[in-house]
Amino acid sequence: MDDAQQKRVEPASPYTAAWGNPEIVLRCGVSKPNALEPTSELVTVNGVDWLPEPTRGGYRFTTTGRVAYVEVVVPKHYSPEVNALVDLAGPIAQTVPLTPQE
Repeated sequence: MDDAQQKRVEPASPYTAAWGNPEIVLRCGVSKPNALEPTSELVTVNGVDWLPEPTRGGYRFTTTGRVAYVEVVVPKHYSPEVNALVDLAGPIAQTVPLTPQE
């Protein structure tokens, strides 16, 4: 992940992962972000849409348009923070289906 080594997550969970120091942290199955609105500006990386939210120490990105929300928090140490999404886009596209269109 953005040239960082994977780390052990405590408590262990198949829905979380972390890399590097400071840690890039991924969580699957999070709640819909409060900031997500129909007019939100999204970042699309390799076909995966993300809602970017600045944090005190970097950015939080949450997938949109998928059956489950996936969140990744990227510290500013890895600036530009969006680079981490390149490594995640393929695995997310393969494992988290798009929300069915009505």
